[in-house]
Amino acid sequence: MEREGSNRNSADVVIVGTGHGGAQAAIALRQQGHEGSILMVGRDNAPPYERPPLSKEYLAGEKGFERIMIRPEKFWADKNIDLRLGSGVMDINPAAHTLTLSDGSTIGYRKLIWSGGGDPRRLGCTGANQKGVFYVRDKRDADAMMAALEAGAKRAIVIGGGYIGLEAAAVLRKLGCEVTLLEMQDRVLARVAGEELSRFYEEEHRRQGVDVRLSRGVEEIIGEDGKVTGVVLDNGETLPCDMVVVGIGIVPAVAPLIAAGAAGSNGVDVDYCCRTTLDDIYAIGDCAAHANPYADNAVIRLESVQNAHDMANTVAKAIMGDKQTYDALPWFWSNQYDLKLQTAGLSLDFDETVLRGDPATRKFTVAYLKEGKPIAFDCVGTMKDYVQGRKMLEAGTEAVDREALADIDIPIKELI
Repeated sequence: MEREGSNRNSADVVIVGTGHGGAQAAIALRQQGHEGSILMVGRDNAPPYERPPLSKEYLAGEKGFERIMIRPEKFWADKNIDLRLGSGVMDINPAAHTLTLSDGSTIGYRKLIWSGGGDPRRLGCTGANQKGVFYVRDKRDADAMMAALEAGAKRAIVIGGGYIGLEAAAVLRKLGCEVTLLEMQDRVLARVAGEELSRFYEEEHRRQGVDVRLSRGVEEIIGEDGKVTGVVLDNGETLPCDMVVVGIGIVPAVAPLIAAGAAGSNGVDVDYCCRTTLDDIYAIGDCAAHANPYADNAVIRLESVQNAHDMANTVAKAIMGDKQTYDALPWFWSNQYDLKLQTAGLSLDFDETVLRGDPATRKFTVAYLKEGKPIAFDCVGTMKDYVQGRKMLEAGTEAVDREALADIDIPIKELI
């Protein structure tokens, strides 16, 4: 297994990124019969591991690192997949088919798969770089948060009401912290869900003791001796705290690709089989902007394990000569407290929602329609609706009876 300082200077396939997409690309290449050399390059010092548990089970101490590893460390050596860890890519020369790494070394490739993901979007206010301000993106971030909690941090402010922020707030409450959640929009999950789901999770977090503040921004992070002690809000109020957790999205990590001439404005553009505009270079996962059939072929990025995994399989097949169109149905999940949310499809530009069940029971489904056609389902504790909703979306059902869809006694599968 290769480590930082390895002598390997070329590979048939070089994979940049050791997250879900990069790991699955390497696995899928071997499954597809690729016998050439594979080298994975990653900024992380740890072997490939799952990212979603970082803000959930790992942070809560419910799963150790071994349980979130994508494969046991020995697996990569057994499959002749080399890892070069703790190394970032600084430059790409597409004409020479080479990469320059952060340690100054150069690596050659025949095919390059870019699975660089993204970097946490940083706060732009004064004091945001003080000790005690955390971003949850990799194991080091989660470990630093755990160390702060073990050192006695009890008052946390979470900035951002998306899934990362909500999941972190849930875990921090479970660990006994006082938690205030700040969201600039007038509801949580405003970018990804309808109002029914937003209001349900706001109420759930308040019921669990989280102080949810909506339509509220941050002016400044204050501290003493370089360590955070509070947050100044845009209304002038100061909230004391021991730690700040920021979850306000990511910035696609594609700078070397764009500098090398790849097309892209929000991430890097890829075609139907995940090829960039640079010869022999593919891109997958969070950073890959693609025309998605479940978004009326709008060019979007999807930040999900499913997207990274399925794009990786598409690229592996393409490299092996089996070029197929990437058209997988998007799906997501979120664990908060004892609630499991499962989402199928994309609710972008929906114009109507249908509620199945009563949110007060903590088991319900929100169906999203666009011009009468089902385009997504948010399912809280309703596994059957999620499974059958996925089948409905994959079947391309054009229209449904709204009254029947709202009736929880009528299975969704009967409406396909």
